[in-house]
Amino acid sequence: MKNQINPTAINADRTRKEMTITWNDGHSSGYPFELVRAACPCASCRGGHENMRSEPDVSFFNIHLGDTSQTRIKKIEPVGSYAITIEWEDGHTYGIYTWLYLRKLCPCEQCRKATQSGQL
Repeated sequence: MKNQINPTAINADRTRKEMTITWNDGHSSGYPFELVRAACPCASCRGGHENMRSEPDVSFFNIHLGDTSQTRIKKIEPVGSYAITIEWEDGHTYGIYTWLYLRKLCPCEQCRKATQSGQL
């Protein structure tokens, strides 16, 4: 899995409150909006630059923020050819989610195991 991982499609389903990414290896990842917001990689959300990491912390999977303006995606925009940034309804726009960060954030069992074993 350590080959170049890129999305082929990104969809934000506001009714289901889930962002889906289809990857170039055929895998499809479904991310609850609240997980994506809880894992925002920006310095503000992480508590300073010294706390920023290239991989999501496993604790993000246990954070439940509920359905609020903080967890509703307003828009998704590309950042070059390596990431996206998300504008949330509460106005937050600072996180840059790289492809590898998002793939490692995938909540499915297959990706969790691959991340933990260093295969991803």
